[in-house]
Amino acid sequence: MGSRHYPFDRLFKKLDELIEQGLIDEEIFAQIGTSKYIPRHFAYKDFLNRDEFESKIDEAQIVISHGATGSFIQALNKGKQVIGVTRLARYGEHIDDHQIQTNEAFAENKYILAVFEIDELYDAIKSYKDGTADVVKWENLNPNAIIDLIDGFIQENLK
Repeated sequence: MGSRHYPFDRLFKKLDELIEQGLIDEEIFAQIGTSKYIPRHFAYKDFLNRDEFESKIDEAQIVISHGATGSFIQALNKGKQVIGVTRLARYGEHIDDHQIQTNEAFAENKYILAVFEIDELYDAIKSYKDGTADVVKWENLNPNAIIDLIDGFIQENLK
């Protein structure tokens, strides 16, 4: 969930809830950062160093990330299925809602599944598990292509 000092309790509570309901039975590991909520049903660590983080991504089938470009690209470059969960300012999860645009840009290009409201999380997980996710294979793009992707999305939505 990044290295900045914004909690994301909403996500971790939802994952625990989905496990309690029997909707998720796979092993989960989370980097919870400065979140106050302590997961009850899955392993976690506050922060991972770079090597630990890379190792956890390597082990994962699905990577659930906050809406951060760097996290998306790192997971996508390793061929992982990615769900981007938007941190929202109204919950104190970030200073503004810029992750909405990041998630929209990557989702509209079908590289990730975006979750804007936490109740959408299970549907995203399920669509990867049952093979119905509407995503395309990520091709390791050069850094300017990422900027162009986001810029194109912004320009299109300003019209």
